Amino acid sequence: MNSLDPRVVRLPDYPVKSFEPKAPMDQLGTYEVFVQPKEGKQFQHEGIVHAPDIELAFVLAKESLTRRFQCVSIFIVDTRNVLVSELTEGDVSAYDTSTFSSHVNSQSGDREVFEIFHLTKRGKQHIHAGNVEAESVAGAFAEAKKKFGILKVYNVWIIATKNIRFTQPDEKDLWSTLPDKKFRDAAEYKGGDKLKEFLKKSQ
Repeated sequence: MNSLDPRVVRLPDYPVKSFEPKAPMDQLGTYEVFVQPKEGKQFQHEGIVHAPDIELAFVLAKESLTRRFQCVSIFIVDTRNVLVSELTEGDVSAYDTSTFSSHVNSQSGDREVFEIFHLTKRGKQHIHAGNVEAESVAGAFAEAKKKFGILKVYNVWIIATKNIRFTQPDEKDLWSTLPDKKFRDAAEYKGGDKLKEFLKKSQ
């Protein structure tokens, strides 16, 4: 039976075609965002953005993840470039259980710098611990264990420094306006005080 709804009737009669799977790389990539709230503070993982490339990911991260609090710099990295250790629980440190430790000499080559991020509390975000030099990811894990192994961490992220999109010095002013952003905090409107003042005047 034909529809009597003019919104349906006026639509052209397109033939039904089967849906084909999208070609590889036809989707936006996922990028991890690390935020530095103040100069000298550690970078911490803030979330992810989806973007076609790392430069647009930088812009989207700035607009979507750093507008509601003070921020002076961000790191952006493709999720595929984040190497992740095992996730541990209780009193077990990731440095004592990760399979990275069994592949320390699996690769060789030129030494490069790797950034190390720690999950120090379950349910929290990864925090930048520092960097190490090594010839491979496994070697970087071994060096990080020597340098930071006294800490109890539940997960370790390893990222080659060359893969990170850093905030450049001339981009710092992106966050220089209204750094406190207190106008976004409900407490700054002092609604309770204004209500008391209104009631007092109404008496």
